[in-house]
Amino acid sequence: MQDVSSATLNGPRAKLDADTIRATYSRYAKSYDSWFGVASRGARHAAVAAVNAAPGAKVLEVGVGTGLALPHYTATKRITGIDLSREMLSIARERVAEMGLRHVEALEEMDAQATSFEANSFDVAVAMFVASVVPDPHALVKELRRVVKPGGKILFVNHFARESGPIWWIERAMAGASGLLGWHPDFRLGHMFSANDLAIAKVRNMRPLGLFRLVELPN
Repeated sequence: MQDVSSATLNGPRAKLDADTIRATYSRYAKSYDSWFGVASRGARHAAVAAVNAAPGAKVLEVGVGTGLALPHYTATKRITGIDLSREMLSIARERVAEMGLRHVEALEEMDAQATSFEANSFDVAVAMFVASVVPDPHALVKELRRVVKPGGKILFVNHFARESGPIWWIERAMAGASGLLGWHPDFRLGHMFSANDLAIAKVRNMRPLGLFRLVELPN
């Protein structure tokens, strides 16, 4: 049996670069809503509910994808969405136009690790299903801390690998297929957050089966 422990102590085994991410989600764009959209519905709605309950109006949604979350924000929130996939954003823009979502202010193609926003631009940032996709998740956290105002809230909803058990082995066995999947099955909380982050974060398991977790991090 392959020894996976040493390969995953410091981070996921295979890095995804921007070109790989774009190519993968270009393939997924048209079918994304019908498969992953269904599987992620509960976790996505929980993240939106947390955003709606948070103080402040200016919201950054990172990894807006096809815009599945956009209709569910309250009208008082002003949403800016970013994504690396042009094809996903095209579908999101169609959704906004067809549904008349006036609370959506902008949808932009942008790298979440290095945005063009000024510091302290948002009250809340929510990153949906992107933490295990970006090449450098620590850079993602750092960037969201930069663009969110002090006292604001940063939320992540994502698959985070187990620490033990049968599913632990399955997640690590799948790690070599990261490039094909477009995400890291072996991605853990410790690959992204420091001990200090985790000490102040609120982490909740989402249905179904705790496949996703919602992390709320004060800025």
